[in-house]
Amino acid sequence: MHRVIRVEPLPGYRLFVEFADGVKGEVDLSTRLFGPVFEPLKDEDFFGQAAIDEFGVVSWPNGADLAPDALHEVVAESHAET
Repeated sequence: MHRVIRVEPLPGYRLFVEFADGVKGEVDLSTRLFGPVFEPLKDEDFFGQAAIDEFGVVSWPNGADLAPDALHEVVAESHAET
């Protein structure tokens, strides 16, 4: 499993994430915030509370979290396209 070592919330429901293996970049979540656990993240102040838990997973105070392997894939693919 990939571990997130840095997360920075950005405007427009984006995150800058950096992984332990050195892969880093932005992820746009603006079209992916649906379902009961992710609805609160549509509040930009709440979205800005993104943090990294003890397992290297991006998470929020309400229990919402993002699978690090899926985030890693999105970031790695975006770098492959450039």
